[in-house]
Amino acid sequence: MVVWFTADTHFGHAGALSLYRRPFASVAEMNATMIDRWNQTVGPDDDVWHLGDFALRTSTEAAAALLQQLNGRKHLVTGNNDPPAIAALPDWSSVQAYAEITVDAHRLALCHYAFRTWNGMAKGVLNLHGHSHGRLKPLPRQTDVGVDAWDFRPVAVSRLRGA
Repeated sequence: MVVWFTADTHFGHAGALSLYRRPFASVAEMNATMIDRWNQTVGPDDDVWHLGDFALRTSTEAAAALLQQLNGRKHLVTGNNDPPAIAALPDWSSVQAYAEITVDAHRLALCHYAFRTWNGMAKGVLNLHGHSHGRLKPLPRQTDVGVDAWDFRPVAVSRLRGA
């Protein structure tokens, strides 16, 4: 079992194509590519922590169908674009606004937003976040795990800077 991290998929969001300069001709191509890359990366018994902004401008039913297509046990750390209906989808294994976990001896503080300071920062805890779409200069021991920074696929802690 591997633990993966991602954020800011913005499934269904046409605006993401231009706002974040995503290299897709359409929302359908963006969704299909991200589903394919997720499933190439994540096994059925893996855990994935999605750090917010799962789907935008997408019906609850369409978001549920997207979530069901993705491998792994999925945990949502809510972002600014995750309405209650998305957070309530039954295929999330857990939903929270913030989490502290340990993976492969790495202590992690997980939130949709990047922090200036965080619990355990001086003791080696890594802050993983989304929201900035790869455009925010990171602090030491802080990494944006959003799809725009990681080839539109989840990333393992072993690949993260500072891990």
